[in-house]
Amino acid sequence: MKKALFGQSYYLRFDPKLWRAMQPYPPLGTLYAAAYIREKGYEVALFDAMLAESEEEWAKSLDEHKPSYAVIYEDNFNYLSKMCLLRMREAAFTMIRMARQRGCVVVLCGADVTDHYDKYLEQGADYCILGEGEETLAELLDQLSAGKEPGNIPGIVSRVSYPVPLTPSRRPDIKNLDALPFPAWDLVDIQKYKKIWYEKHGYFSMNMVTTRGCPYHCNWCAKPIWGQRYNSRSPENVAAEMKWLKDNFAPDHIWFADDIFGLRPNWVERFADLLMENDAVISFKCLKRADLVTEETAAALAKAGCKIVWVGAESGSQRILDAMDKGDKVEDIYRAAERLHANGIQVGFFLQFGYPGETWDDVQLTLKMARECMPDDIGVSVSYPLPGTKFYERVKLELGEKQNWVDSDDLALLYRGPFPQEFYRILHGRVHHEFRLRKAWRNFEMRGMALSPVYLLGWARAEMRLRSFNR
Repeated sequence: MKKALFGQSYYLRFDPKLWRAMQPYPPLGTLYAAAYIREKGYEVALFDAMLAESEEEWAKSLDEHKPSYAVIYEDNFNYLSKMCLLRMREAAFTMIRMARQRGCVVVLCGADVTDHYDKYLEQGADYCILGEGEETLAELLDQLSAGKEPGNIPGIVSRVSYPVPLTPSRRPDIKNLDALPFPAWDLVDIQKYKKIWYEKHGYFSMNMVTTRGCPYHCNWCAKPIWGQRYNSRSPENVAAEMKWLKDNFAPDHIWFADDIFGLRPNWVERFADLLMENDAVISFKCLKRADLVTEETAAALAKAGCKIVWVGAESGSQRILDAMDKGDKVEDIYRAAERLHANGIQVGFFLQFGYPGETWDDVQLTLKMARECMPDDIGVSVSYPLPGTKFYERVKLELGEKQNWVDSDDLALLYRGPFPQEFYRILHGRVHHEFRLRKAWRNFEMRGMALSPVYLLGWARAEMRLRSFNR
């Protein structure tokens, strides 16, 4: 049976902000695909770009494994893949050329590939998979291995057929996620990851997913792979994987990379019970909508070992939340933070500035919410127009030549926002400064110590500069 070398083009080294943070996770979507294809009888190998120095390591991996198929399968559970950072797209182009030079059949799959398959075909990719990839990839490899032209496979675009897809309809999503094999963790250099985590953070974290997709309608959120569809693994299946990870790799922590963790009724409660019954509890972090954090759910999350819940708070202005089609209320955010804190769970807020129509007063409401809810961590960004979203359609005529960030520290406002670009740069620093200030203040108060005036001076200077834009 022919060999397939799997890789992806997200190189942590090419993203200075996250390289400094150094919280690396292997490409989970790639590992799922590799496990699925191996189960179909193919020999598989993995090139893990996450900790690689450059694309040259991909070239070395190609030379070592000599695969028939080079599969650049992006990790669709990494939110940065949807953003298509330009440096990573360039890396994918380089990887395509390297594989072509060695006579491989080159297959691409991922969010940016689905949105812009023409760009990848022009660089030499033989086939691009649209949408979810495992079943489509398996059928493609079967056809190619049998010497057949894959002319009847849903969701494939080829260099031969471009610009017309061979089959314009996509394959239906995999609904029974429990039937999928666990990710191919045996292909990963676990010790390398473990060493980095212990040296940088004092604990070892691994990643998991329990779902695919999101049924909500936030109009700035791109969904090129699963659209509005949402499929979930059973709590039994997830608990079994956690037990397996605990027994085999002993992680201290799990990051659940789902868009929404535990959406289905009573899922979290059942999950918590199973973890307790099977000695499978591992500290974890996850993402949830504020309006889904009930008192019962918060208690069950604590029982299951949840350390922190990240909430897509976005804005403290109901007017902006409604404009985003978020579907929840500001009071839901306050209530979720209160319930989680009451159960000993930390809270993280994702905050978003620069949405069209946002005013100075709206910005102040967001800052007020952050002060009053006292999150334990924050992530601050400006609104980012992603292809395929209503938000993108609204602002696309304002976009210039630059339509993607180079890396995650770029933070450029790609359209004409309510305030100048400099305003958001200062605001980003000011929000983080105030967050650190308040956190330090609480710590100093607990110890009966005074806070240095330097903290206050930096905050005051940023505040004065921001107010100058509102005159």
